[in-house]
Amino acid sequence: MTELVKARLKSLPDRPGCYLMRDRRGEIIYVGKAKNLKRRVSSYFRPGARHAPKVQSMVDSVWDFEFMTVRNEAESLLTEASLIKKYKPHFNILMRDDKRYLALRADPTETWPRFTCVRIVRDDGARYFGPFPSSPVVRTAKDFAEKRYGIRECEAIEPDADTHAHCLADVIRTCSAPCLQKISQAEYRARFEEACSFLDGKRPEVFAELDAKMRELSGQGKYEEAAKTRDLVFALKEMTKAHFVRKSPRQKEEAARQGIRELAEAIGLEKPPSTIECVDISNLFGTHNVASMVVAREGLPDGRYYRHFKIKSFAGADDPAAMAEVVRRRYGPDSTLLGKSPRADLYICDGGITQLRAARAAFAEIGVTDIPTIGLAKRQEEVVLDDGRESILLPRDSEALMVITRLRDEAHRFAITYHRALRERTIKESVLDEVPGIGQAKKEKLLKFFKSIPLLAKAEAAEVAKVAGTGLETAREILRRINRQ
Repeated sequence: MTELVKARLKSLPDRPGCYLMRDRRGEIIYVGKAKNLKRRVSSYFRPGARHAPKVQSMVDSVWDFEFMTVRNEAESLLTEASLIKKYKPHFNILMRDDKRYLALRADPTETWPRFTCVRIVRDDGARYFGPFPSSPVVRTAKDFAEKRYGIRECEAIEPDADTHAHCLADVIRTCSAPCLQKISQAEYRARFEEACSFLDGKRPEVFAELDAKMRELSGQGKYEEAAKTRDLVFALKEMTKAHFVRKSPRQKEEAARQGIRELAEAIGLEKPPSTIECVDISNLFGTHNVASMVVAREGLPDGRYYRHFKIKSFAGADDPAAMAEVVRRRYGPDSTLLGKSPRADLYICDGGITQLRAARAAFAEIGVTDIPTIGLAKRQEEVVLDDGRESILLPRDSEALMVITRLRDEAHRFAITYHRALRERTIKESVLDEVPGIGQAKKEKLLKFFKSIPLLAKAEAAEVAKVAGTGLETAREILRRINRQ
């Protein structure tokens, strides 16, 4: 159990809610719901707890977690479903079936050895790679190793001309074709050993080659192909990472510092951004149009400088206009935040080119020209620029991508929390609409004087009657309805 987890456990409330588990890199690996957050989440980390293997694997991977409270079990169910759909956490998908983990098997005693996917690892003299929790990762690694090193896919014990007759053409193009005697047994064996060395994590040059290919495709504007190559690299590293010779695990702070160094290099900053601000615009079906601003210091989120903005300059949903308003309210000459929060060394707009251009136009309007601004598009996690350069695809396993996506996810979480508070306040305030004799004017008087429904609920009937300008019985009815709610 990490120190972060220990600290979080102390703050868990005895209320229904949802929780998000993160691994060392900040990736969300599991989303869950609970009638009682404190009891449920604490049960994962209880000394001596006996979990099923898959649950234990998840618990062992948890570096940090977050939680959010909800009003009831129904809302927790809806929130959990929404978060799973959005983030597709690894262990939520994994725990839906009860199959064994997948592994690759190769029998070196075969004349022409090949790779097969298996779910049981036996002590039978064969070579095994895995098992690994993600089946797609294993199958991707198998397909790549076969194609790169010319390893046969066919199931025949001794491939021959008859085997070739039933072989698919696309297999023959990538296979070294021992069935047609196009390769000697010694050369095939050498290729097989190279493939095994790659799966053992002993061929880092392969990843350098794929990374160069990804950057080349991105430079040519072929973003779909670049993204596919990036995802391939990520899958292959997941498959082979257990075999890499590594130094001792870096602390979270070291990883964050590495991330902002990588980010500065990728987007062309003179030095790593010490303070990063990320803004997310959010609304619920065109209502409660809000923005959340989260801040990272030295690559790590710092809640002291988080801010919410209720969009005031227009009604409805217009993300670019909302983004521009936030810039003006944060950095304009009349801003109350200038002396309260550190100035950003990098400003991130959650969204694509339209949000980015709106933010840059707002910066120009108020005369701020020295804050680098980028966008983060959701589709391919692209870093969007508006200075003539193409968008940047950061490697999936880069610390730079971890820094900015974690900050973006934090902005989403912060916005969801604010939305929930606004919805709850609207629901509570609506009880006043149901009281006969209380119109909009009297409702506004009560809320302006008492500030909130909970404070109104504690007032005396005589005081409520005086503020609202109603009779004593109406005031008592107001208090009865509020307290019943």
